[in-house]
Amino acid sequence: MINSLKIKIVGLVAVIVVVTIGISSWLNFSHQKTMLEEVSQQNAIVLVESILTSIHTSMKLGHATEVDDILSRVKSHDYIKALRIVDINGKVLHSADKTLLGQYLSTDERLAIVNNTKDNFYFFRKADVFDSYSRIPNSPECHGCHPSSQPTIGYLETELSLFKHVQFIKKEQQHAIYSAILIITLIIGTLFSFLILYVDHPIRQLITSMQAIESGDFSASTNISSSNELTLLSKHFNLMTGKLKDLMLTTITHERELARAEEKLVHHHETSLINLKLEEQLKEIENLNVSLEERIEEIEQANYTITDLASELEQKNLNLGQAVERLSTIYKIGLAINSTMDIDRLFNLIVRTTTTTLRASIGYIILYDAHNNCLNVTNLIGSGKLLAPKTAIPMKDSSVSTWVIKNRQPILISDINQTPQFDRFSDLGYERKSLICAPLMVKNEIIGTISVVNKLDDSRFSSDEMEMLTTIAAQAAIAIKNATLYDEQQQTYLNTIQALVSAIEASDSYTKGHSERVTRYCLEIGRRLNLSIDRMQILERAAILHDIGKIGIDLSLLHKEGKLTPKDIKELQQHPVIGMHILEPIEFLHDVRVCIGQHHERFDGMGYPNRIKKDEQLIEARILAIADSFDAMTSDRPYRKALPLDSAISELVENAGTQFDPDIIEVFTQIIEDGSFFHSRFTAMQPIVSETVNLT
Repeated sequence: MINSLKIKIVGLVAVIVVVTIGISSWLNFSHQKTMLEEVSQQNAIVLVESILTSIHTSMKLGHATEVDDILSRVKSHDYIKALRIVDINGKVLHSADKTLLGQYLSTDERLAIVNNTKDNFYFFRKADVFDSYSRIPNSPECHGCHPSSQPTIGYLETELSLFKHVQFIKKEQQHAIYSAILIITLIIGTLFSFLILYVDHPIRQLITSMQAIESGDFSASTNISSSNELTLLSKHFNLMTGKLKDLMLTTITHERELARAEEKLVHHHETSLINLKLEEQLKEIENLNVSLEERIEEIEQANYTITDLASELEQKNLNLGQAVERLSTIYKIGLAINSTMDIDRLFNLIVRTTTTTLRASIGYIILYDAHNNCLNVTNLIGSGKLLAPKTAIPMKDSSVSTWVIKNRQPILISDINQTPQFDRFSDLGYERKSLICAPLMVKNEIIGTISVVNKLDDSRFSSDEMEMLTTIAAQAAIAIKNATLYDEQQQTYLNTIQALVSAIEASDSYTKGHSERVTRYCLEIGRRLNLSIDRMQILERAAILHDIGKIGIDLSLLHKEGKLTPKDIKELQQHPVIGMHILEPIEFLHDVRVCIGQHHERFDGMGYPNRIKKDEQLIEARILAIADSFDAMTSDRPYRKALPLDSAISELVENAGTQFDPDIIEVFTQIIEDGSFFHSRFTAMQPIVSETVNLT
């Protein structure tokens, strides 16, 4: 019963109500006591003032003996228990009760008089007695009996009875207690009835239904509507009952199936008997296997003979594999010829593939410079690493490459010790033991040689490998020639466009050298951002050609010194579009063309000509935008003088995140803080094209 939910709820509410009403009653009683004390103080003040006024009047009239009569008359009231005048030492001077004259107050009262400096002070002597003391000052009327040097004659003490007030408050407290008990009883009774009607009764219905389900009656259900929550609980209980009923039916079905399975297991014994018979038959088979093993020994003897034949076949397969590998190398080089026009990549692919196939330690391609009569090493690869790219060596008779170029035929040196006419140590810094060198020829023109030096296993090169290298050289020569022609074609295009850019700058003294400076800034930013060689090449070309579209802008507008009209601005903003149209026929400048078209777009997507967002802009275009704006601000223009370096940088930083990419601005400011790079900007221009990135 104690663990009942309704008892716990009713008990909790009862405790809360009792505590609440108790605190409220205590605060009310405290307030009543405070009010009683304040009323008593006011009554005491009025009484004291009246008595003191009467005493002063008597003193003025010279009737000092009437003081005791005054006190006696005032004492006649029922609520005044005592009335007397005492001196500063606590001795009774005048009193309504003549028997107290000359006596002293208690020690506590005297200490209260001595320690208190107020004119009026009060305290409760008992629960229903209010004791007050009022200072009687020495006035001229009193100088006949008391010296003028004494500031205080004594104290007027009054004891007021508060019996009636206290009894009234007690009755009020009793009434409050009875009312609180009645309210608590009503609240608890109402709550208890509510819980029985709306909680206990519905829960009992649920328990009854659960008990029915426990006994196997799954048709039991509830219909509770006392509250939304219990209605929902009743609904889900009914759903659960339905699911339990379905599960029971399913369980019965499974049990029936298990019974059928047990019937099938009865036949398992019969199967075991059959297995015993099979084991006997297996023993017979084992006897047969013994006979087979004897036959197998005879077969092994035959296998030894077959192994000898297989070793011969394996050697032939090895030779065939080497031939296939060589053909694969030739095929790869053929693919390289058709897949790239980048001559450096082509050199690297040819040399690496050749050294791998021929198992050589060192491989390289040499180009013949007939004009300067020297040999240029394009790629020197040793142990898989690029050792000395683009190295020039002189033509001399002791050079193997010189001999091949002059005789226009390959050479195989199996052992360098047997050919003293050639140097044992190459000008490239390595020792030669065995090597093959084949000419690179296109028709009747020799363009260089390809060489492989020293086998990885320290064996010697063979004539088959020389034929292999000669075949590779024939295909490599065609590829190199085509790549060279392609580079020359690209250079022709770029030189033509560069001439147009130079023509624009030559006609405008204010923009002279602008493209060169912008290119320097762009390449330095690109290096700090670790851009790839391909992207650096795109960035360099775009920086050089970014203002080519100004060919289509009227020169008078470019040189205009006054304020530009909206029409002038709109026309000037067309130069990125014009530049893209100019470069459109040149396919290999596709990314350069896109970069030029975007170099006046803004990081916040509010630029021109297409207002494209930052995610759609090339990083090269965002770099170019910063370099172009910086050089424009630090150069003299028809309409203004160049800004100081600090002002230009402040302008860039202020527009970071809106006009410019903030990450690139951070890199650019670091470049400026280095100091050395921009020192030459305001002195003399230096070549800035890197060793790995050039205009071609």
